[in-house]
Amino acid sequence: MRILGIDPGLQTTGFGVVDMDGHQLSYVASGTIRTTTLALGDLPGRLKILFDGITEVVARYEPDVASVEIVFVNVNPQSTLLLGQARGAAITALVASNLPVAEYTALQMKKAVVGHGRAAKSQVQEMVRRLLQLPGLPGTDAADGLGLAITHAHAGAAMGRLGEAATLNRRQHAMYKGGRSY
Repeated sequence: MRILGIDPGLQTTGFGVVDMDGHQLSYVASGTIRTTTLALGDLPGRLKILFDGITEVVARYEPDVASVEIVFVNVNPQSTLLLGQARGAAITALVASNLPVAEYTALQMKKAVVGHGRAAKSQVQEMVRRLLQLPGLPGTDAADGLGLAITHAHAGAAMGRLGEAATLNRRQHAMYKGGRSY
């Protein structure tokens, strides 16, 4: 199975592609999609670059599945909204390419790759290098993309089996129910 990992960002989106054969992982490709050639205020243009770039990566490497980092809430709400739009462009490109998409938090990725959720970016880079037997360190955004692909390789099968074994019920907490909001 070929897995594409995407670390979305409005200025730099990292990607990584790995092949999984049984429990063996092998490096295929990694890199970044940069939107810094456009003005900061050109949000539609930046989103188009991300969409087109991810579509091109999917066409070139033909992955079977994709994994994307879930956005966390920053201190700055505007930054969170912009990052969410970049993430939306990435997911839309993947879904438009008919790929199933799995989502993982940065904490889940760091825990799967490094062993603890508070790992520094340099630790993620080093562990990705070791796990994939790379000759050098990948860039930070590319390492996160590769880390997301590795996370899905480790967790994806188990999550799929869990989903088949038990039905997931929607939680009622914080939903509008019975005429009351709580």
